[in-house]
Amino acid sequence: MGSLRLTLCTALLAVTALATPAAHAADGAAIAVTPSTPAPGTDIALRVSGCADRTGTAVSAAFVADVRLTGVDGALVGETRVRTELRAGSYGVQVTCGDMSHKTAVTVVQEPSPHTSPVAPVQAGGGGTAHLAAADARAAGPGTAQAVTGLVLAGVAAAAVVLRRVRRSRGTD
Repeated sequence: MGSLRLTLCTALLAVTALATPAAHAADGAAIAVTPSTPAPGTDIALRVSGCADRTGTAVSAAFVADVRLTGVDGALVGETRVRTELRAGSYGVQVTCGDMSHKTAVTVVQEPSPHTSPVAPVQAGGGGTAHLAAADARAAGPGTAQAVTGLVLAGVAAAAVVLRRVRRSRGTD
């Protein structure tokens, strides 16, 4: 299951990296950030082409941690997360691979993020059934048909117990 997950994540990363327009650094290297304008707390992917080395590092004040870039299909790729406390604006990104250094910028936009916890009380347990307890118990209780059915079933069960005991005492069971 782990290798399937890795394969699907890599395929998704490759598709999104190829579909995103690249920011060209001043020295000709292409640096793609996906999504191109992330919001604070968003996971992002970086793709750098034009580096001869198979590994590299991307550093930015916008990132939670430095990005370790590894070679995939002639380019360097890596993932990180944008800091959650950032304000909207442009933040510099410095990519280092071997003895070369490339610079670009990532534009962080301020978007409302979905709530990570419930914003209203969840109707569960006793709180969720309170409206049922408020109903009049006599109006919602069993009717005559249910009472008669219950008595008939109890009588059948009692008769079965008595017959079973009689057979055991005679030894025919």
